[in-house]
Amino acid sequence: MNVSFTCSHAKAALMLAAGALALPGAALADHHLQSGASMTEAQSAPLISRQALFGNPTRAGGEISPDGKWLSWLAPKDGVLNIWIAPVDDPSASRAMTASTDRPIRQYFWAPDSQSVLYIQDKGGDENFLLYGINVSSGEERLLTPFENTRVLLVGGSQSIRDKILVGLNNRNPQFHDVHLLDLNTGELKLVFENEGFVQMLADDSLKLRLALRQNESGGTDYFRVIDGKVEAAPFSSTAMEDSLTTNPAGYTNDGSTLYWLDSRGRNTAALYAEDVATGARALIAESDKADIDGTLRNPTTGVIEAYSVNYLKTEWTAIDPQIGASLEWLATQLKGEFGVQARTEDDTKWIVWNDPLTAPTRTFIYDRKAQSLTPFYVSRPQLEGAPLQAMHPVEIPSRDGLTLPSYLTLPPGSDADGNGVPDAPVPMVLLVHGGPWARDDYGFNSLHQLLANRGYAVLSTNFRGSTGFGKDFINAGNLQWGLKMHDDLIDAVDWAVGHGITGADQVAIMGGSYGGYATLAGLTFTPEKFACGVDIVGPSNLETLLATIPPYWTPLVKLFHSRMGDPNTEEGLALLRAASPLYKADRIVKPLLIAQGANDPRVKQAESDQIVDAMKQADIPVTYVLYPDEGHGFAKPTNNIAFFGIAENFLATCLGGRAEPLGSDLKPSSAQIVEGAEHVMGLKDSLGS
Repeated sequence: MNVSFTCSHAKAALMLAAGALALPGAALADHHLQSGASMTEAQSAPLISRQALFGNPTRAGGEISPDGKWLSWLAPKDGVLNIWIAPVDDPSASRAMTASTDRPIRQYFWAPDSQSVLYIQDKGGDENFLLYGINVSSGEERLLTPFENTRVLLVGGSQSIRDKILVGLNNRNPQFHDVHLLDLNTGELKLVFENEGFVQMLADDSLKLRLALRQNESGGTDYFRVIDGKVEAAPFSSTAMEDSLTTNPAGYTNDGSTLYWLDSRGRNTAALYAEDVATGARALIAESDKADIDGTLRNPTTGVIEAYSVNYLKTEWTAIDPQIGASLEWLATQLKGEFGVQARTEDDTKWIVWNDPLTAPTRTFIYDRKAQSLTPFYVSRPQLEGAPLQAMHPVEIPSRDGLTLPSYLTLPPGSDADGNGVPDAPVPMVLLVHGGPWARDDYGFNSLHQLLANRGYAVLSTNFRGSTGFGKDFINAGNLQWGLKMHDDLIDAVDWAVGHGITGADQVAIMGGSYGGYATLAGLTFTPEKFACGVDIVGPSNLETLLATIPPYWTPLVKLFHSRMGDPNTEEGLALLRAASPLYKADRIVKPLLIAQGANDPRVKQAESDQIVDAMKQADIPVTYVLYPDEGHGFAKPTNNIAFFGIAENFLATCLGGRAEPLGSDLKPSSAQIVEGAEHVMGLKDSLGS
C-alpha cells in the first residue's frame, strides 16, 4: 500500500525515496485452517500462505542496461533481496552484485553509461537513503554519498554525459538539498548549487540546472528559471494551492528546447502540455475529462514523449508515435490482463515488459521490437500457478453529496457463482484504506486483497475525496476534511456495500496504513459502532503532534499540510486538527483494535501509536499493539510482514469469523514485539512461546 505524505512536485523530487516495493504473487500451501465460522464454499478453497504472499519473490524489478548488454533483477541471496545481473545473451550466467544481509534492497537503477548499477538503502526504515554503486566489471561496491543523517535524491541524469548524474544532498542543512555533480566511476562529488530554499531543482540533458521550485505563501508553487547557475529573482510561473497537487513540470526534451508540464491550471484534470522554452508558447498534447494524465513513455535518445496514460478505473495508454503505438498494440494481442514497459535500451530495440494477468502469477518478458518476439524473463512467484487468486472488480460508488468514488472490490473464492461482482450471499468485509491521503488505489494484483479474500472476506478499496489522479476538484474536496467528509466517503462506501448485498452491516472491519491507519482510528472513535474491528498500521492519532514532528526535509512544504489539514498556528486550525484527532476520542472505542508501528518511522513517529495505546489503557479499553524496532513507515523485511499479517488475519478471524493460517513459529524470525494485548488475538499468546 502507499503510505506517504507527499505532494506531486515533492514526489518528483523524491525519486530515490524508497516506497513499498510491489512484489505481487502468492502460492498454494497445505495448512490446517482455523476458523470461527462454519465452512462455506469460499472457505473450502485452498489456503494461500502468508509466506507466498509476503515472502521474498523469486525475482522482481527486472531491468536491462542502457547499452542492451546486461539483464538485472532483484532476487534473494541468503534470504535477503539483492541485485543480480547476467549477460543478455547468457541469462544463466547470473551473479549477485550486492551482499545485503539484513535489509532488502528495493530500488536500484542502471548508470547511464551501463558501467555500474546504483541502489539506495536506509537504516532500519529511517528514510535517510544513501546511494551506492557497484562496478559491473570489477564487482567493486562504493558508497557514493558517505554522510550521516543524509537523504539523497536524484536531480538529473543525461544521455550525453553518461558517467555523471546530479544528486541532491541535505547533509549541510536537513531542510534543503544542495545539488552536486557525481562522477559515477570515480565517486567525486562537486558542489553545483547551494540550496537555501527550493524544494526541487530540474536539469536538462547537459546536466545544467534549468528550473527551481519553491512553495509560496498560498501553499502553491513558484517556478523560477535558473540561468548560469543562478536562480532568477522573480518566478516566471506560479500555481495557487488548488493546483499544487495536479501541476508539475515533467522534464525537458534532451535538446532542452521543450519543457513538458502536467498542468491543471484553468481546468480540472491535469493535462499534458509542451512549452517552447525560447518563446514560452504552450501546446496541448493530451487531456482527459475523467482523470489526470498519469504517465508517459519518452524516447530514450530525444526525451520526446511518445505515449501517455490515463488511469481512471484502469490504466489506458495512447500512443503519439506510430511505431510505439504498433508495439503497444502488438503487446496487447500477446498478453492477458495488464502490462507495462519498465525498461528500454538506448537504441529502443529491446524493452522489459511486465504482465499482470490478475488471477495468475505476474510475469516479466524481454520484448525484441525488431524480431517482434517476447522471451520469458521470469515469473515473480511461480508457486502461484493454480492458486485461487480472485478477480478485482472496478466499481463507482456515489458519495452522499454527489461525488463519484472510484473503487475496487475483490470477493472470496466461490462466493460469486455468476461472476457479476456481487456475492451470492453477504460475506464479511474489510474496508482497506490507502495511505497518503494524497495517493490512490489502483487496479491490479494486490497482496492484501488476495490474502483477505482467500480468508473469506470481501475487500473494498475506495478512492475517497483527497485521493490523487481524478482531477483537482476531487483532491480539493478533501481540504480540511480529515475525519469529516473524507471519513463520510468511507462510511458511504460501507453503506453501498451493505445496500448491494456484499456484506452485512455488522460484518465490516476497517484496515489501512499511514492515512489508512488514521482512517481506522477515526472509524473506531468517530463512528464507534460502524465497524466490527480495526487494524491500524503506522497511523497518526494526533494531527497536532503529527505536524509538529514532520521530517525536516518536508518543512519547505509545510504550507501544503496546513492548507489541506489545518494550520496549528491559528486558533481555528488548531481546533480543527484537535477535533479530527482520534486520540481525544479514544474513550469512545468499543470494538477490537490492532495497532502496528515501526520504531524508526520518520513520518508518523512511534509516539503516535504509543499515545493512543496509553489512552486506551487508562480507559481500560483492550488493545493489541505490535512494535517493530527495525522498521520505519511500513515494513520492508519479509519476516516482519509475514509475522504482522499473520497477527492481523488471526485478529480478523477472532472478530469476523473468517479463516486464518495458524501463526505457528512465524513470529520467531521477525522483530515483532507484542507490547500489549496478545490475549486478544487467536493463537498469539501460544505463538510467543513457540
